[in-house]
Amino acid sequence: MVKAEAVQKSFGRLEVLKGIDLEVSPKEVLCLIGPSGSGKSTFLRCINHLEKIDGGRLSVDGELVGYQQRGDKLYELRDAEVCRKRSEIGMVFQHFNLFPHMTALENLTEAPIRVKKESRTVAVERGRKLLERVGLGEKVNAYPRQLSGGQQQRVAIARALAMEPKLMLFDEPTSALDPELVGEVLDVMRGLAEDGMTMVVVTHEMGFAREVSDNLVFMDGGVIVEAGKPREILSSPQHERTRAFLSKVL
Repeated sequence: MVKAEAVQKSFGRLEVLKGIDLEVSPKEVLCLIGPSGSGKSTFLRCINHLEKIDGGRLSVDGELVGYQQRGDKLYELRDAEVCRKRSEIGMVFQHFNLFPHMTALENLTEAPIRVKKESRTVAVERGRKLLERVGLGEKVNAYPRQLSGGQQQRVAIARALAMEPKLMLFDEPTSALDPELVGEVLDVMRGLAEDGMTMVVVTHEMGFAREVSDNLVFMDGGVIVEAGKPREILSSPQHERTRAFLSKVL
């Protein structure tokens, strides 16, 4: 579903990604862990072309992200084409990014109606079902300011699912939440994993990474330091840098 080959990304002179090689299979849950500034969130944003890569190749479901190959050269796609591709990839951010002037249901129906040109009837029916799925069926008419952080994040997850994506990206989805609200968001993500959704998750929740992810990647300094099965890495990391990081977070 996701294939990264020697992906590089720099911001000015700062090289943030230094040649990332990574594959995510359909229905796989991959967790990315590592210290702040290691490149995890940047890599996630490159997957849906919110950030343009400076080198290498990145494809989703067999198609290059943001580019088209002609001969041996890559050409960037037009914005409209990039947006069409991006609509197939759901993304949930650290700060919920809900539209504050819209109800929970309106947040879910806006993109399907405007981007996919769905009928309002279809979009509303799906939106109601998704809010039920994330445990917020009674909050269809609530505005973001009337919801807790955990509820807002669950609405954000439902909003991403409303576009029926083939891939879901989560950028530290619980880090902005009060500790007692973290569980309700992770429970929704566990349900998605059980349903077979392909997910790439940047997280500091090591329990979730151990229980739910199929593979775990530890990044530091723009490179993949260690990758493998989560229980193996978390219980007996092979690399000294991984051991040092885990000793502070476990």
